[in-house]
Amino acid sequence: MFYYVLKYVVLGPVLRLLFRPRIEGLENIPEDGAAIVAGNHLSFSDHFLMPAILKRRITFLAKAEYFTGPGIKGRLTAAFFRSAGQIPVDRSGKDAGQAAIREGLGVLNKGELLGIYPEGTRSHDGRLYKGKVGVAVMAITAGVPVIPCAMVGTFEIQPPGQVVPKIKRVAIRFGEPLDFSRYAGMENQKAAIRAVTDEIMYAILELSGQEYVDEFAAKVKAAEQAAAPPRKFPKLRR
Repeated sequence: MFYYVLKYVVLGPVLRLLFRPRIEGLENIPEDGAAIVAGNHLSFSDHFLMPAILKRRITFLAKAEYFTGPGIKGRLTAAFFRSAGQIPVDRSGKDAGQAAIREGLGVLNKGELLGIYPEGTRSHDGRLYKGKVGVAVMAITAGVPVIPCAMVGTFEIQPPGQVVPKIKRVAIRFGEPLDFSRYAGMENQKAAIRAVTDEIMYAILELSGQEYVDEFAAKVKAAEQAAAPPRKFPKLRR
């Protein structure tokens, strides 16, 4: 119930008014039945802009940190994500991927739309990174289509670290559904799920026009942080 209040009364109209999103390919979202919407992830704003323009409800697998933040801000963020029906996923530990897949399949088994960011994290520099294979496992196991999605301009309005987004027009593009029925029964074959994931990422790339990096975003970000010179703090005068 609260999801639809946010979508049609509280948040949706405000987002449409402020960011005036150009929407392309909305007809590619099926009117009913299970499907995966797989998109690039450039900004915290992505969590709100895409659901605001879809006619159907969509459930995202959200990182657990959104539900465990400290203080008033943390509690408000957790309440918002829970009320919007988003599912917390612990991304730490060796079983994290399997937990995310189980949660995602639960959504698909109910005939609903599942939203996922195959990169696994927000892009820290606006480029598109190598996708993780969980999206392929879910698509093959559930036998559902994957609709590629590109958020365009959201990095410019709210890059990582920026709290308040700039008021600027963005675009949201949906590609034609991708059918992976030819891979039925191959969800445990590494070559198959890698091929499916790469096909999904290429479709997103075609829509977004981003520069592509054939490495995982988290790995590149960690390497850049490790190579960065240590911050120097001014000495205190006595």
